[in-house]
Amino acid sequence: MAEAVLVDLFGLKLNSQKNYQQTLLKALNAVRYHHAASAKFFCIMCCGNINSEKDDKCGNCELETNNGLSFLLREFETFSNSSIVATLYTIKQKIDEKNLSRIKVIVPVYRKTLMKAFIDQLFTDVYSFEFEDLQMTLWGGLWKQSDEINMITAQELEEIQNEIKTYLRSLPPLKGELTIITSPLIPDIFIHGFTTRAGGISYLPTLSSLNLFSSSKRRDPKPVVQENLRRLASAAGFNAEKFYRIKTDHANDVWIMGRREPESYDGITTNQRGVTIAALGADCIPMVFADPVKKACGVAHAGWKGTLLGVAMATVNAMIAEYGCSLEDIIVVLGPSVGPCCFTLPRESAKAFHNLDPKCVRLFDSPDPYIDIRKATRVLLERGGILPQNIQDQNQDLDLCTSCYPNKFFSHVRDGLSFGTQIGFISVRE
Repeated sequence: MAEAVLVDLFGLKLNSQKNYQQTLLKALNAVRYHHAASAKFFCIMCCGNINSEKDDKCGNCELETNNGLSFLLREFETFSNSSIVATLYTIKQKIDEKNLSRIKVIVPVYRKTLMKAFIDQLFTDVYSFEFEDLQMTLWGGLWKQSDEINMITAQELEEIQNEIKTYLRSLPPLKGELTIITSPLIPDIFIHGFTTRAGGISYLPTLSSLNLFSSSKRRDPKPVVQENLRRLASAAGFNAEKFYRIKTDHANDVWIMGRREPESYDGITTNQRGVTIAALGADCIPMVFADPVKKACGVAHAGWKGTLLGVAMATVNAMIAEYGCSLEDIIVVLGPSVGPCCFTLPRESAKAFHNLDPKCVRLFDSPDPYIDIRKATRVLLERGGILPQNIQDQNQDLDLCTSCYPNKFFSHVRDGLSFGTQIGFISVRE
């Protein structure tokens, strides 16, 4: 059953009949009655240039009300924006505020395909949609006649995507200005940094605002994440069209760019100029690697499993094997991650960290000891031959616990499954 009901009244000629209010009242009352048991949110989209016809202006979109219609419309929130993107995005915000996901869209049949195209771009698989044809006979002669659109061409889809991009670019940044944390160890021949959560447009509390990962399990759609990435690229000075993220598996596989790409990998290396690579993080450690001598770089994502599996040294070894890097030239910077103050594991899993170095574990005799994955990563890197002075895991806000600083960082430990994602990124300057 639908939790939210959207009635699309675009194209309604409100003054075309003397009895339009009675017809509208009857139709809306039927919608309200039919969905009263399950729906928590009713809304009307009464104006929007959904046909993307630049010369097609909206008519009078104000719903003149009295008596029964005025009372009924209190049950419906009315959205009247200048574009379909603005209208649907505002409606999405309302739906997200109420944490709803099952949506019924009542739409004229000639607009259904186009509405679906916009919805596919602005919503993720978290939501389920059911479409119902708005019965023209029920709504009398209040509608403009238009040809039914049965499919969207590739060009029309591109126009829709560009319209969405333009709208999202117009939105102001949330949670302050975009901030990038950098390391003084990495020379200027590289562009690098670690993001915080400020300066993007994602509005959900746990994703706000510079969320840099979209999935079927999150409410942030790809166009929003792409806009966040565009803003980051503009601030950092890299090309967002040459940007590659790891495909996390919490293991130790590394993709050497130029070779066949694995299905999943927690490390990437490259020596291609102008190509930016990135490791995700939201408690796990995003790491960047740089060799200024061979002008090669890498990234790695290390959760507790990847740490024990040696993903950091796997990335180092890939740089040595592929680009002829030397251990003494490789610089490694650990981005913000969860600290030993907030991260625990069952004692059985904690034993491996204790065996690595007892300093990696606090309260080892407890059922759920506290684990220092940053300390463990340094131990493994130093044992692998990376010079201690070439490893940065403190200062410049790099050692702040992601769980302890909700205003700065996203955190899975703190926020649960709806967490956002920050990244560590690096590229060789062109």
